[in-house]
Amino acid sequence: MMTTSSRGSLVPFLLLTAFAMAAVSESRRSFQEIASQSGADASTGTQWAVLVAGSNGYYNYRHQADVCHAYQILKANGLKDENIIVFMYDDIAENEQNPTKGIIINKPNGSDVYHGVPKDYTGDETTAANLYAVLLGNKTALSGGSGKVLSSGPNDHVFFYYTDHGSPGLVAMPVGDYIYANDLMNVLKQMYKAKKYMNMVIYIEACEAGSMLQGLLPKEMGIFATTASNAKESSYGYYCPGDDDSSEYDTCLGDLYSIAWMEDSDAHDLGKETLQEQYLVVKKRTNLSHVMQYGNTVLSKAFLSTYMGQSSKKVSSVPLDELSSSNSLAVPQRDADLVFFQRQVQKAPKGSSESAEAQKRLDEQIARRSHADRSINQIVNQLFGDSSAASMLTDVRPEDQPVVDDWDCLKTFVRLMSNIVDA
Repeated sequence: MMTTSSRGSLVPFLLLTAFAMAAVSESRRSFQEIASQSGADASTGTQWAVLVAGSNGYYNYRHQADVCHAYQILKANGLKDENIIVFMYDDIAENEQNPTKGIIINKPNGSDVYHGVPKDYTGDETTAANLYAVLLGNKTALSGGSGKVLSSGPNDHVFFYYTDHGSPGLVAMPVGDYIYANDLMNVLKQMYKAKKYMNMVIYIEACEAGSMLQGLLPKEMGIFATTASNAKESSYGYYCPGDDDSSEYDTCLGDLYSIAWMEDSDAHDLGKETLQEQYLVVKKRTNLSHVMQYGNTVLSKAFLSTYMGQSSKKVSSVPLDELSSSNSLAVPQRDADLVFFQRQVQKAPKGSSESAEAQKRLDEQIARRSHADRSINQIVNQLFGDSSAASMLTDVRPEDQPVVDDWDCLKTFVRLMSNIVDA
């Protein structure tokens, strides 16, 4: 499958001067940007959040754990359930392989992050079409679910967080078609045109996450975004079990970029840390991939509380130095499922039917990957010849350009390859 300071008495003067010089058509957004730079609180609307776990299956435990943790942060900092919309397949907490039934954790020995999470869109409702309908506030386009949509307006702030698997130009959903970068961008443009927000923040955890925004997100849309990786590399599962690990969990509990921003949020007063400061912390801790930022970076001067709320009570008291120095195992996203299947083999009694079945599942996963690799290589060799194959498979366009121009062609190719791999 396919991370302020006060400027004293000059602030009011600088704000008024800059505002007067701004173009009338951009006055609302320009004022927000200037206020954000100064550290002033320009948030007068409602804070909304859309949280999406794009996978299912116990071996993908970490994605739903990430989303549950994100919910707990927002809830603890004052956001209301009516303003938090959650997409998660919800097959983890009560899964037979979960050693703590009804509980989901996001780090070793961590607290339960599952309790209280709204089950807005679960199971077969976790589709790209439903997500687009939610973002656009279009209740008539929904298929199932709670019916909750973004009912936001021009004074509101929207936080969108997605975590799962990705590939150049797309990220996955548990059910149905992928979310393609151009389709997501079209939805964001419609939101902007409909004045569904004053400003918006997007965090994306996925392999090749940067390809969802690279060369596509205009600065004037009032969106600041960060991603766990650039357009050509893996992101990483985190808190994964090692070969000699006695953990009762056989799967990764979190993702490196996601853990980085959430544990940073746990440890800080969100009214005193800016988006840019968090970006730099996350970039430092997420040291196995390149954390990127896109869109209007001026908005990163705003405090986290503008989008995530604020509470004087911290969710965690763990020092950031301790978090940053953690030696927990990180695994490329695409290999995290293999960790799970390998653990199943290791823990099964030798010579038992359970051991044979676990080995069969692991072998099937490896064979499927090999089949996909061979198929891609054969297609490239046929089109471009052996000498160009290696470079064609690894070359990515410059950072100011989208990964492709013909999105219909990409979609056709992805669907074709999915059929070949699954055959």
